[in-house]
Amino acid sequence: MRLEVGPTSVIAPRGLEAVRALMDAAFEGDFGDEDWQHTIGGTHVLLWDGDELIAHASVIPRRLVFSGRLLRCGYVEGVAVRPDRQRRGHGARVMDEIERLIRDTYEVGALSASDAGFEFYRVRGWQPWLGPTYVETPTGLERTEDDDGAVLVLPLLEPLDLTGTIACDWREGDVW
Repeated sequence: MRLEVGPTSVIAPRGLEAVRALMDAAFEGDFGDEDWQHTIGGTHVLLWDGDELIAHASVIPRRLVFSGRLLRCGYVEGVAVRPDRQRRGHGARVMDEIERLIRDTYEVGALSASDAGFEFYRVRGWQPWLGPTYVETPTGLERTEDDDGAVLVLPLLEPLDLTGTIACDWREGDVW
């Protein structure tokens, strides 16, 4: 097994094609072009077994506001393991490296978990955000009630009030 770590700009086109194919397989066709745009542009961690991509995760710089405080956030995107290789520690291996990158570069980590992935992150030390979620749109702050309960954070520098408000920056598609 070989771990490849690097920004989108240095991942070979063949590698990015393999990442996109992995996302389509792992998310059973429920991974659109906007989701792909959210996955690229940061730092990727790819786990290869020979020429086969087994697992992937990326961390993207985002602007998040925690109860009025703007913090440098590493936002986790595109976490996936090939369906036939799941439950063997491959997801943990890429997340180990993602969490190291977050600790080295950011003030806080954040992600939005699926129902299936929620417990995976929680046992790794990610904490559920208990307060209301918002997005900063071009026309102002808007509530994102559908995302309440799905956002998890990895506080690094100091404890966060997990019952406060959290707001993400605007982007097309799923804002969280």
